Amino acid sequence: MRSVAAAVSFFTLWLISTAVCTVAQPAVLDTDGQSLESGVEYYILPAITDVAGGLTLINRNNSCPLYVGQEPITRPVVSPGLPVIFKPYANGETIIRESRDLTVTFQAITTCIQSNAWRVGEDDPAGTGRRFIVTGGEADYFAIQNNGGDYNFVWCPTESCPNCDRPRCGSAGILFQNDQAFLVLDGPAFPFQFTRV
Repeated sequence: MRSVAAAVSFFTLWLISTAVCTVAQPAVLDTDGQSLESGVEYYILPAITDVAGGLTLINRNNSCPLYVGQEPITRPVVSPGLPVIFKPYANGETIIRESRDLTVTFQAITTCIQSNAWRVGEDDPAGTGRRFIVTGGEADYFAIQNNGGDYNFVWCPTESCPNCDRPRCGSAGILFQNDQAFLVLDGPAFPFQFTRV
């Protein structure tokens, strides 16, 4: 009887600590200092100015799926890219929080008849060892981490897959190939900021 009571007490404490940790995660903020919200459209822009435009869809191989990448700088206007919406893994959550699992989906119509949600794609065939972020198919869960006021995307699902082996968690950065800038994992993280549409 004592062991059952101890088990119940431990389980109760675990639930409380999980709830406290969940609530304690700070919100991801947009460029106006407001919390990012689920279902609201945002542009994902580089936190470093004058390096490229916002995130968009890139046709890499003249076929589907489309890849996630950056708009090039075309003076005098820098494109903000395509809007995205974020959806937290946690049911009922409306605020996008740091280091919590979420999906990212472009809000655009394309010639590819498929989802515009982000997922982890194949390794770079050029041998860089980096993995492309692509669209189409079932969405993968990413997270947004605070890096001193700027934000990085990471792929290392925890809430959505608590028992998964994660030998290749990775931060998202930029890889340049054939005059195009692709969002890829497994290299230096690239800093982003978010602007509400």
